[in-house]
Amino acid sequence: MSYAKFETAIRKIDEAHAQDPKRVPSAQGEEPYELLYSNKMGEYLKRCDPDASETLRIAVCAQHLRRWEVPRDSYPKNKAGYHQWRTYLKKRQADLAANICLQSGYTEEDANRVAGLVRKENLKQDVETQTLEDVACLVFLDDQFEEFEKEHDEAKIINILRKTWVKMSERGHELALEISMSDRAGELIAKALADK
Repeated sequence: MSYAKFETAIRKIDEAHAQDPKRVPSAQGEEPYELLYSNKMGEYLKRCDPDASETLRIAVCAQHLRRWEVPRDSYPKNKAGYHQWRTYLKKRQADLAANICLQSGYTEEDANRVAGLVRKENLKQDVETQTLEDVACLVFLDDQFEEFEKEHDEAKIINILRKTWVKMSERGHELALEISMSDRAGELIAKALADK
């Protein structure tokens, strides 16, 4: 591992995350949301793949790079608008991550690999892309799901859980079932998986 390049890239990503204006409670008081999200992604990556490559580790940290700069409400509030927003974010975050890699001394090949992972290219065929998707789904279930489910009706939540489950690998499923959740969240997951 080229520690100097890797540490430089992670530091630059963390510095960007630290600029997130959304602050959330943490053990240290209040911290930028995207910095906590990135740290949670890193924790789950260690559980999914303790020997992850540098490029995957960088891509996992860069998953939401400067996401707050393109709020959801900057696109139409419908399904098409949501998909346009997500597509734009993936490309933008991938480009930002690739630039950080190049600035940190990585080759263009490595920078392109990080960008491809952030864009989640070849999901289900590329083991590292699948690992990144598992990590993102696990963080959603562990860190965001209980708040998210309060904002939507049960049918929509069950549909989202089913779509999330399909995107995950068997290892992802195993880790998801280990997450401690409220009774209500557990009940919704059981309903979503009942037909699986």
